[in-house]
Amino acid sequence: MAESDEGALIDRALGGDAGAFGELVRAHERVVYNLVLRMVGNAEDARDLAQNAFVKAWEKLGTFDRRSRFFSWIYRIALNEALNHRSRRRIFSELDAATPSEAPGPEERYDREHESASVRAALMEMEHKDRELLVMRHFLQFSHHEMSEVLQVPEKTVKSRLHTARTRFEIVLRRQGLDRA
Repeated sequence: MAESDEGALIDRALGGDAGAFGELVRAHERVVYNLVLRMVGNAEDARDLAQNAFVKAWEKLGTFDRRSRFFSWIYRIALNEALNHRSRRRIFSELDAATPSEAPGPEERYDREHESASVRAALMEMEHKDRELLVMRHFLQFSHHEMSEVLQVPEKTVKSRLHTARTRFEIVLRRQGLDRA
């Protein structure tokens, strides 16, 4: 969504137009949900937390700093919701095992599901800062620049932290008996 379009929607939403805010939600809901899902590991919790993030954004829209992108702001709200949820629960649950496939045979499906579950389990073992970087880059397909904006750190810092997170992730995968993913 273009920044000018986003700005107009924010103006309308601040004027009380819930439909305009709904357009902002529709533009960002998928990425927000995927972020929260990867952070908390449970689809139902992720839906609730993503919804909570948008409710908070609606309630606090008047505090939005126009120098930032709305996406960066809602991303940070959603991330905080996920982190708060995890700290409240203090458990590491697995992500849904539903993996779309193109009718593979039983052995291939088992291998895929086993590997996917192992990767999800390894991801859930990571500290939240490392997991956040891996999710942003490899699951949400963020560029280094986008990650830099969201995390509010220089791109070089993002690259360095991402390298460290990948190294740690490889160690966890090896410990689980998987080669580099």
